Amino acid sequence: PNIVFILADDLGYGDLSCYNAQSKVPTPRIDRLAHEGMRFTDAHSPSTVCTPTRYSLLTGQMPFRAGRVPVFTGAGGPCLIREEQLTLPQMLRNRGYATAMTGKWHVGLSFFDAKGQPVTRGDLDSVKRIDFTRAIPDAPIHRGFDRFFGTACCPGTDHLYAFIVGDRIPVPPARRLDKSKLPKHPYANDNRMGMIAPDYDIEQVDMVFLQKSKEFLEDHVKRQPAKPFFLYHATSAVHLPSFAAAQFRGKTRAGPHGDFIHEFDFIVGELLDTLERLGVADNTLVMLSSDNGPEVTPVVHMRADYGHDGARPWRGMKRDDWEGGHRVPLIVRWPAKVKPGSTSAQTVSLTDVMATCAAACGATLPRGAAPDSCNLLPVLLAGDGTRPARDYTLQQALATFSIRQGPWKYLDHRGSGGNNYDSPELRTLALPDTAPGAPGQLYNLADDPGETTNLYFKHPKIVAELKSLLDKAKSSTKP
Repeated sequence: PNIVFILADDLGYGDLSCYNAQSKVPTPRIDRLAHEGMRFTDAHSPSTVCTPTRYSLLTGQMPFRAGRVPVFTGAGGPCLIREEQLTLPQMLRNRGYATAMTGKWHVGLSFFDAKGQPVTRGDLDSVKRIDFTRAIPDAPIHRGFDRFFGTACCPGTDHLYAFIVGDRIPVPPARRLDKSKLPKHPYANDNRMGMIAPDYDIEQVDMVFLQKSKEFLEDHVKRQPAKPFFLYHATSAVHLPSFAAAQFRGKTRAGPHGDFIHEFDFIVGELLDTLERLGVADNTLVMLSSDNGPEVTPVVHMRADYGHDGARPWRGMKRDDWEGGHRVPLIVRWPAKVKPGSTSAQTVSLTDVMATCAAACGATLPRGAAPDSCNLLPVLLAGDGTRPARDYTLQQALATFSIRQGPWKYLDHRGSGGNNYDSPELRTLALPDTAPGAPGQLYNLADDPGETTNLYFKHPKIVAELKSLLDKAKSSTKP
């Protein structure tokens, strides 16, 4: 099949009405996609932040296997993916696919100054040092993609506001960002001061990405209709700042961030309509997900101002090791293969995408490749009647870990693992510590999906078993 993977940024489980009946944001096209395919209700990002998750999606392995994995900004790099490492697009290219990526890369890139010295920091001064006449040696086109149009890091946030085409920036940034012309609201305060290119409009960046993906699809079907394609479309939406394009502002009753979510829904619809128009939808496997849970600011402000909870019904949010930080939407449509309107309650991870795509296209993963990826194809074809795809699932927060097996979830740390719930912004969301002195946390999600009661001392045997399994997985090459 052709394969299209759409990855949202910071889209919460509760942001979509097909997952949350109380959502205040209309997402009709994503809801339709769920109606036409399978909706996973227990899917997880491998990390609670962006760079590590994107690394795992593209390699099929947990972030910790790459060593220290920072969240890159600006000119941050080098690329976390080694040149010899098999990636999802390279695996598909080996099977004869045309591969293209549009949007946010965020797995690290190598830039150089005029003397040929590497620029690897993400701050403004480092961006100013870049020699834009030099190629980027570890760009996506050197990691399995035939074509790339996108950005180094977060398109609306991170110091380097310029488009990369292939492995170069054809229109370099020429001036500092002027924030005075950007919208002012509670969701607008996340874009760092940086250098911006004259052809770069932060408020229109997702519309540019959409146009480039549509152009790839149209060009490919016209020129190589018999050749399968893989498109990875990674949006800026709905990462802060919430700058929806002009045509979406005020279109919801959930404020600027609600409008941004609505824009993402439009993007999904346009990509699906393009597949239909080109006559390739019936042979295209479409997957949609998010890199982690919703950001703090949208959760706090939208709860208070609009009665919308992007993390609903889970505890926590982006960065947290509680469910709200890593339980994400995952919708898969494959006409005539995946039963329309179906759901799966199997616990799965975005690391599983690589093994699943390999199985779908008949590829065999080499020994050692994608060590944390499990094949979900039997689940897609037969539903939950098949055996579980995973024995356990790992999650990684900033520097902490949790493990899930059946209904049991063990967090190998105290607190959230991410956000500070003693801060004024989050203090009202903090829950009582039900196991004072416990060095970790144990929850039974079947009985306590809100992770309210820490059973660490009540079930020491289960704690010991899960901690041992977690430690073994972290030290092994194959989980």
